[in-house]
Amino acid sequence: MNQSNESLYSVPNRLRRMENMHVVFWLLKDISWCMIWKPLGITMIAPTLLIAIWISWKNRQITSELSHNLAIVFWITANAYWMISEFLGFDEMPVWREFTGKHIALIPFVTGAMILLYYYAVQLPREMKQHKSVTLQ
Repeated sequence: MNQSNESLYSVPNRLRRMENMHVVFWLLKDISWCMIWKPLGITMIAPTLLIAIWISWKNRQITSELSHNLAIVFWITANAYWMISEFLGFDEMPVWREFTGKHIALIPFVTGAMILLYYYAVQLPREMKQHKSVTLQ
């Protein structure tokens, strides 16, 4: 039993098992990238990304969870794109000025960072203010 006024967040076992499998797929993808096991690395993108999307969807009612899980979705997307650019040899190909093929991964990386920036700069202070006004009543 929680003795403080702080609310608890619990993860159902089914979701926890899926999160754990997600880590396994993610590690397999990154190990494959490191070892240049192209077929396995590329194959692991789908389950890693799909589970990240599913986890985001399941946590969509909790703003903090949704924000962090969406950032993870964009991180995996950027990471997978970067891996593919290296596997297929266009990572060093010039795209624009000093930017190369792998730099396109900055788009999803920055998107994830912007989601978290919005959450911490706008949404969280709003939630804390709302929680404070509810607590004072």
